[in-house]
Amino acid sequence: MYDNSQYYGAISRALHWLMAVGFLFMLFTATMWNMDDKYFSLMGAHKAVGVLLMVLVLVRLVWAVLNWTKRPYGNLAVKLGHLALYVLMIAVPLVGLLRQYGSGRELNVFGLVLMEKSADKIESLVQLGNVAHGKLAWVLFALAAGHIGMVVLHQIKGEKIINRMAGR
Repeated sequence: MYDNSQYYGAISRALHWLMAVGFLFMLFTATMWNMDDKYFSLMGAHKAVGVLLMVLVLVRLVWAVLNWTKRPYGNLAVKLGHLALYVLMIAVPLVGLLRQYGSGRELNVFGLVLMEKSADKIESLVQLGNVAHGKLAWVLFALAAGHIGMVVLHQIKGEKIINRMAGR
C-alpha cells in the first residue's frame, strides 16, 4: 500500500493510472469538439472529469508528501519534471474553474451543483480561461508525452523504471 525505495505503493499506482486515463479522456473530448461542433455535447463530461482530476491530484499531492522519504529515488531532472506536471495538473483545472465561475453559468458535476448560476459575468475570468486553459493543457500533455518518452528511454537502456509504477 505504501511507497518504498524500490516501488510505488498501491495507492500511488492507483492514483497515477486513474489520472492517466482521465487525462486521456480530457485530451479526447477537447480534441473531438475542436474538430467538429457536433461533439460539443462532451463538454459536460469534460468538466466533470476535470473536477474529478483536480480532486485526485490534490489527494495525490498529499499522499506524495506523506510518503516523501519512502519514494523511489529520482535525480533533480526527475523531481523538476514531476513538479512541473503537478503544477500544471493543478493549474489547468483551476483556470477552467475560474472561467466557469466568470461565465455566471451553473456547474453541475455528477449531479452535484458546485457553482450556482449567477447573473453576474466576470469577463476578466472568462478571458483568462479562454487564453490560458487550452494552452496550459497542451503544455501539460507535452510534458506527459515527455514523461512517457523518458520511461521508454530508460527501459531501452535497461533501467526497469516502469516496474516502479507497474508494481512488479
